[in-house]
Amino acid sequence: MIRIHPDAHVDAAAVLGRQVVVGPGAVIEADVVIGDDCVIEAGAVVRSGVIMGSGNRVHPYAVIGGDPQDLSFDAAVTTHVRIGDRNVFREHVTVHRATAAGGATVIGSDCLMMNFSHVAHDCQVGDGCVFANGVQLGGHVQVDDAVVFGGGSMVHQFCRIGALAMVAASTLIRKDVLPYSLVGGEPVRHYRSNLIGLRRAGMTPEVVTAVAARLKALRRSGNRVACDDGGCAELAYLDRWLASPSRRGIYGWK
Repeated sequence: MIRIHPDAHVDAAAVLGRQVVVGPGAVIEADVVIGDDCVIEAGAVVRSGVIMGSGNRVHPYAVIGGDPQDLSFDAAVTTHVRIGDRNVFREHVTVHRATAAGGATVIGSDCLMMNFSHVAHDCQVGDGCVFANGVQLGGHVQVDDAVVFGGGSMVHQFCRIGALAMVAASTLIRKDVLPYSLVGGEPVRHYRSNLIGLRRAGMTPEVVTAVAARLKALRRSGNRVACDDGGCAELAYLDRWLASPSRRGIYGWK
């Protein structure tokens, strides 16, 4: 059963799954797909081009799928926002669709975006990320899984944030952030490995120690440390991440 408040507007060309709830004053535009068990609360707006999985909750006055704030954007082209499952978008969150035809801004599953957070055009956000109040991502930012952003932090366009990193509140990120690390301060610097986050993620003590040692070696060397990952998936991911192109440089490395 779908429940749509009589004061909501749902375009006839929108596709809603089972058990979807749409609150008063909410707007769901054409060419939107909303999966099962989603809740679109009062005054929220889901714009054309959004494809949303199941179990998501969009709180009042959030806008998902707005036009990108990009001067090169042609409003006539078709772009998307693709969202996974079980995400929470709190009040006044904004997520913008991609700029280039056929492109997509992507948000994974199990993310929490607190009020006034913003995800700009063409960003790629992984699973299990937490955005505290007022976090702002510029365009084309890549955020891997389980990243935590403190309130008011900002990320410059084209930066990358590695998995299980933690960004301190009110930090302006201008370079890439190493996976598994803590960054903050002014000027921004890489403090150390995110030990508490790694343990909460279920890493064994041996893997936590290996990751911390690799990050420490990177800080000291200023260059990529070539060493055997010993079959450790976490170290293999770190090496792949380091081998990927960086447009901004990397805190604590180069």
